[in-house]
Amino acid sequence: MKFSSESRGIVRLTSSKYGFSVMGAPLVYFPCKRECRLLVMAGIHGEEPETTFLLSRALRAFDDNFESVAFILCANPDGVALGTRGNANGVDLNRNFKTQNFSTEKVSSRSILEAPRDTLLSPGAFAESEPETKALVALVEQLKPSSIISMHAPLACVDAPQKTKLVTDLMSTFSLPWLQDIGYKTPGSFGTWCGERGIECVTLELPRLSLEHLFDRYGRAFAEFLERVDTL
Repeated sequence: MKFSSESRGIVRLTSSKYGFSVMGAPLVYFPCKRECRLLVMAGIHGEEPETTFLLSRALRAFDDNFESVAFILCANPDGVALGTRGNANGVDLNRNFKTQNFSTEKVSSRSILEAPRDTLLSPGAFAESEPETKALVALVEQLKPSSIISMHAPLACVDAPQKTKLVTDLMSTFSLPWLQDIGYKTPGSFGTWCGERGIECVTLELPRLSLEHLFDRYGRAFAEFLERVDTL
């Protein structure tokens, strides 16, 4: 691992495509060299680009793909490009998964954390209606990871049903509290989809910080965490 000036400008890991977005952007991931035990995913909400930024900065400290950890830098490239929470169809991808509690009711979200829920998005006309969702499901089924870290912002917590070793390691790395439940319903969410299939899904909610402060505070610690979990 290195954080030299030569390593800051580009992600050197080899990537593969696992699908395409509504607007035709390639959906890209960085595969494992061997059996994939952990998948780390950022950017499923386009209005949370800091997740992609921090994961990218951490990965730039490495010269090669990981042995047992795979990465998705941006699961919703159209949303990030458009500056919208949902994809180009206005669908909240994190409510579009085929779960027992999937609902076609509109999904409300906040413009800022202190605001009322003043924005409505579609969860999709039906579960897995969106190409980004279908591609992600197919990738997870292909990789068969035992655990997934899904990066979000800005609630500043580690959200997971159980306080596992992965959860406690993330709590220590980011100095964030554990929440067993986020406090509101999330029908059709990726975390629920994983739970129904016996996959550990830990939601890492980054705190509200500027991009440079996120890197300054967490960049090296996050890279060291990723390097450490790859060797377990």
